[in-house]
Amino acid sequence: MDLYDSVIIGAGPAGLTAAIYAGRGGINGVLLERMIPGGQIAATELVENYPGFPEGIMGADLAAKMREQALKFGVNIESIDVEAVQRADDGFEIHGSGKTLHARSVILAMGTQPRMLGISGEAEFFGRGVSTCATCDGPLYRGKQVAVIGGGDSAIQEALFLTKFCSRVHVIHRRDALRAVPALGERAKASEKIEIHWDSVPLAVLGDNSGVSGLRLRNVKTDEQSELELPGVFMFIGLLPNIACAQPLGLKLDEGRFILTDQQLATSIPGVFAAGDIRSKTQRQLVTAVGDGAQAVFSVERYLEP
Repeated sequence: MDLYDSVIIGAGPAGLTAAIYAGRGGINGVLLERMIPGGQIAATELVENYPGFPEGIMGADLAAKMREQALKFGVNIESIDVEAVQRADDGFEIHGSGKTLHARSVILAMGTQPRMLGISGEAEFFGRGVSTCATCDGPLYRGKQVAVIGGGDSAIQEALFLTKFCSRVHVIHRRDALRAVPALGERAKASEKIEIHWDSVPLAVLGDNSGVSGLRLRNVKTDEQSELELPGVFMFIGLLPNIACAQPLGLKLDEGRFILTDQQLATSIPGVFAAGDIRSKTQRQLVTAVGDGAQAVFSVERYLEP
């Protein structure tokens, strides 16, 4: 039975950075990912705020470079859908895809997934007009109108991206001011293709056998209802941490079910560390995820010392 020094779960920016530092530091580890390495940046068209790329870089290209760098330092990347992580006599057992791996320590970097509203038609039309990825599905709505639900950074970034294809982008926001950073908000307000529906919440996604046909809204101040005729609805209303496989560990979580850590990214279970968007913190950005990945490995090194 092979016993790894550390198993890294999740190959987003945090996990890939952890793999780079682990490989370079001589830690016997493996990186597990159930999908394509890169996480959310792999589906991001252009990354403009990562240091060292003044003209920006395609998200998929940056993810590929991170993966290549991890492989350069000898890290093994395995395609495994991790189902459970639990404590064992020798440290930890990681179960998934019909395999069991053993490790002295674990770095949890599974990231997040988009939060859904739970309104009528949302689940029924998911993949048939309801989406959470403008980069993936935006080109399908060339010359058409779409709605973007949300008012944070992600929602406004995706709305601006959709203007490249769509004739009009309706931003639906429940407040009377955007939560996005001012620079993004000003760009959205200045765009001739973006219309912001203030103080509004979606009540239902409308459609038929052919897919989405519209969106029913309610104004939270006047209680007035209205409908928009459009074939596409994009949801960007927050994130849910992907903690299912770590639940057997009994980790301490915050109110949003993000993993609580100390400054060294140690969780409530000795030997388990959390990095990136999955942990409780104020900022979830590419650069903070990368920093988390490096710090997690430094902490693992100290943990593994005799």
